[in-house]
Amino acid sequence: MRFSLRRRPSPREVAASDAPADPDAPPGHRLVPGSTDEAGHALRAPSRLHAFNRYEIKYLVPAVDLPALREEFASRLDLDSHGSDGGYGVWSVYYDTTQLRFYWEKIEGLKFRRKLRIRHYGDRFTIDDDTTVYVEIKQRVNKVTQKRRVALPYRLARELCDRRQMVEHVRAERAFLEEVLELVSGLDLRPVAITGYQRDAFVGRDADVGLRVTIDQRVRGRDRDFHLGADAENRLTVPAKLAVLEIKANERVPYWLTDLAARSNMSVVRMSKYCQSVEAFGQAPRSIFHVTGDDPTTDLTPTRTRSEA
Repeated sequence: MRFSLRRRPSPREVAASDAPADPDAPPGHRLVPGSTDEAGHALRAPSRLHAFNRYEIKYLVPAVDLPALREEFASRLDLDSHGSDGGYGVWSVYYDTTQLRFYWEKIEGLKFRRKLRIRHYGDRFTIDDDTTVYVEIKQRVNKVTQKRRVALPYRLARELCDRRQMVEHVRAERAFLEEVLELVSGLDLRPVAITGYQRDAFVGRDADVGLRVTIDQRVRGRDRDFHLGADAENRLTVPAKLAVLEIKANERVPYWLTDLAARSNMSVVRMSKYCQSVEAFGQAPRSIFHVTGDDPTTDLTPTRTRSEA
C-alpha cells in the first residue's frame, strides 16, 4: 500500500519551491524563508528568518539493522555534505515551564503545541560565546511540523533566553526575537534538559527533492549544567542498541521508502527526544511512549568521552 502525505501547498510554499529546505542541516545549507500557520498564531518569516513546513515520521530501529539501511539509503539518496566520517553532533537545550507545559502538550497529543530550544551542530567541546547556534521555535499544527529559527552567537542566544533581554538584531529578525522574548518572559521558561546525538543524514535527489532521512544514534543528555559547551556528564536516554530514524518530507513519502519501512518491520513511534530525557531523569513519570531496554537501567548508562561529541 502506498502511503501518501500529499497536501495542497500554500502560495508561499509554491513560491519557495525552487530552493531546498533543510531545517536540520548544520550551518552552511541554504534555507527557505516562508511559512503558514493554521492555528491563528502568525508566523512572521522575513528573509533572514528561516521557516519550514513539513511532515515527520519517526521510527525506532535496532542498531544492528543500520548498515543495511544505510546501504539502501546511499543507493537512492545523497549523503548530507556534513554527514561524512561518522556524521555530526546535534546538541540542544530545551526550555519549559516549572510545570513542564511543553512536555505535557506533547504527551497529551495537543493538535497545536510548541517548544523552544537553542541548538548547536558539531562538536560540543568547541562551543564558546561566539559559536553560532540556532534559537528555534518548533511547533506542531495538526499533522504538520513547523520550525522557525534564527542564527545567533551563543552569548546573544543566552542573553535572550536566559537573561530575557532583547539582543542585537537585524530588522528582519526582530519580530521573531520579540516572540521568543515574550515566550520566555510570559511563561517563565527555564532550561530543563539538554539532548545530544550523532546524526547521519541523507537528502533526496531527482524526484525525491525535499526528502530528508536522518539516523540519530547515542541519544543522550543531562538535566543540569545547561551550558551547551560544559564538560559535564551525559547519560544515554535511549538504549544504545536503538537508533531513531526520521523521515521528513514536504508533501509525500516516496513508495520505495514506505516499502522499505514495511520490509524492515519498522513501526511508527511518538517518541520525543526531549520527553525521553525529561522522563529518564525523573522529572515526570514515564509515559506509555517512553523507550526503555530490557534492563531498566540501560537508558542511564554514563558516557562522557570526547568521541561522543
